[in-house]
Amino acid sequence: MSIRTLTALLALSLGSALATQYPLTVTDDLGRRVTLNSEPKRIVAMLPSHTETLVALGVGNHLVGIDRFSNYPREVTDKIPKVGSGFQPNIEAIVALKPDLVLADESASSRLTEKLEKAGLTVYGGTAQTYNEVFEKISTIGKLVNREPQALNLITSLRRDLNEVQNLVRGAPKVSVYYEVDPSGYTAGPNSFIGSLLDKAGGRNVIPANLGDFPKISPELVVSASPSVIINAKAEDVAKRPGWNTIAAVKNGKVYQPTSEEIDALSRPGPRLAVALRVLAKLLHPERF
Repeated sequence: MSIRTLTALLALSLGSALATQYPLTVTDDLGRRVTLNSEPKRIVAMLPSHTETLVALGVGNHLVGIDRFSNYPREVTDKIPKVGSGFQPNIEAIVALKPDLVLADESASSRLTEKLEKAGLTVYGGTAQTYNEVFEKISTIGKLVNREPQALNLITSLRRDLNEVQNLVRGAPKVSVYYEVDPSGYTAGPNSFIGSLLDKAGGRNVIPANLGDFPKISPELVVSASPSVIINAKAEDVAKRPGWNTIAAVKNGKVYQPTSEEIDALSRPGPRLAVALRVLAKLLHPERF
């Protein structure tokens, strides 16, 4: 038997071993037991990270609806109906698409999962908040849509790409950094997926971990911490804030606004995690690139 034949047989065997068995019941992030009786063929994704994961797993053709923020990859997302967002969903439009699975946010404030469940739809509510949860969610989604081998391959390649970037900044001195989620004061704590990326990129997050994963903080905290780098803010806007002109990053011209595509990668805990890490590493340690 040739090596090529043996490899093909092993791949076939692995695929069969990892094939999802239906009916399948999983527990989502809301503690709900979600049951699928068969492989879903009509899927609605209400978060960009879910959309990107499904496309990366090779089931983009099963998407019949996506949230209005899903825009990557455009050759897929431009062709799919938009059905609002997690906080402003078009429930009637979602129901009219007759999905056999909806992937939604677990946020209690959006109440999307509850609304769709009342409409008789099968809904999985859950997103990654931490670095390790990114891989867990890819694995879970792969299981839900009968693409476990593809999920394993995606996780393996993603970890490889992440390791390559980490190797580029290994040994570099840590740079104090503040990551701004939005100008109202929301930021990323050290234990969030963004916080973990900052650490792996050679940064030292100035936000205390005990404030949570995505806390709203007072401007005075950033002023007193005086980070060397500020990411995801406009230099001219930051300089106008009371006291911020004393911050090291502002004084030294190290306030960076990534491109819109880079921000999308940074804010979506999914297949583009390594892209996000490279963006951060290049901003914190440009000398290594």
